[in-house]
Parts: sequence; C-alpha cells; structure tokens
Amino acid sequence: MKLAILSESPGDEAALRVLVGYVVQEPLQLVAPTLRARGWPSVEQVLPSILRHLHFHTDAHGIVVVVDSDDSPVHTAEHEAPGYHHPLCRLCRLRAVFRRTLKNLPPSARGTTGPLRAAGLAVPAIEAWLLCGREPSVTEEAWIAGQASGQPPYSRRDLKARVYGTTRPNLPLQIRRAVEEVHRHRGDVRRLENDFPFGFGTLVRDLRKWKKSP
Repeated sequence: MKLAILSESPGDEAALRVLVGYVVQEPLQLVAPTLRARGWPSVEQVLPSILRHLHFHTDAHGIVVVVDSDDSPVHTAEHEAPGYHHPLCRLCRLRAVFRRTLKNLPPSARGTTGPLRAAGLAVPAIEAWLLCGREPSVTEEAWIAGQASGQPPYSRRDLKARVYGTTRPNLPLQIRRAVEEVHRHRGDVRRLENDFPFGFGTLVRDLRKWKKSP
C-alpha cells in the first residue's frame, strides 16, 4: 500500500508508520509529501497542497494525518454526529480541510476522485500514545477529566520526560524511542483503541474503511 504520512515531526511519523502498518496489515510504501510540517498550524496550512499533489502527481492510495491536541478541545462522540463541526477541535478541522480540498477536484489520470483519508488526534500529544500500556494513568479519559476540572493529570512536558528521559530530545532520540515504544504492542493496537478511543480509535476506524474501498 502506498501512502503519505503527515504529522508534526519526523519522530511522530516514524511511530505512525509502525502503527498504521499494524492496522492495515500490509507492507507500506511511503510517498514523501512535497511539503513538510512542523507543529499544528503548519499541518493545517500545507495539507491542501499535499492532497492536490498526491491526487494529480502520485499513485498513492491515501494519506494519514495525525496532530497533537495540546490544550484544544478533545474529539468526542458528539463530534461524530452527521454535520457536526467543532471549530476548535483539530480533528474536526482536518476533516474540514479534506472536504474543502477534495470536493471540487476533477478525477485524476487514474480515474480516482482523491486519496483515501485517515486522521487522528493524539491527546494531548503523541507521547501519550507512546506510553500506552506502560503507564495506565495516561489516557484520553484522564486528560478530559483534567481539562474539565482545571487540573490536568500531567503536562506535555512531563510526557516527553517520561518517554525520552529529557524534555528536549534531539531528533535521533525521538525517532528511536518512538519506534521502540510502539513496537511494544507487537502488532496489537487494542490497548491503544481502548485508552484513546476517539483520538486513536478514529484513526483506526478510518484506516479500516480503506479495506472496503475499491
């Protein structure tokens, strides 16, 4: 399967390549995006150009996009209602970019109407996913409860320290530790789906729909 992966850093993308492979259970061939993103605003800004490039100039089957929620609203079951859009939810906003960009694209030379799409939201950051199964207190539910009470159970800085042993990891360390942590799941993403049902679970549900697509 040929696909592009877009996230906030090469470390995030290295972890996602492993996790996506676990879900689709097929060998992956990555198609490099024409533009790189560093941080949430950049992902949202470059995504339309990347979608158009994939559609017209590559034979990629799809694109996977994952961003951190940071302190923004977490995607919940309410956001999945038909026609619902939360203007501050980053997952809702990614989906809006997909819709706006692809709705008026003509068919590609291959006759496709656009790459398949899968989006996820790491709550509050991808380091939470990396700690899944190792630190049971790190979950979407815990973060949402902390947001509601005004007392977050941990900080993003704390999560980085737990994963990398430092709050300012260099890129080789980020990539190595990210891949090590996701390999702990040994191909089974059920714990991640359970602990992060909307941020990670939504990504998994999107990917599983790909198998049903022609």
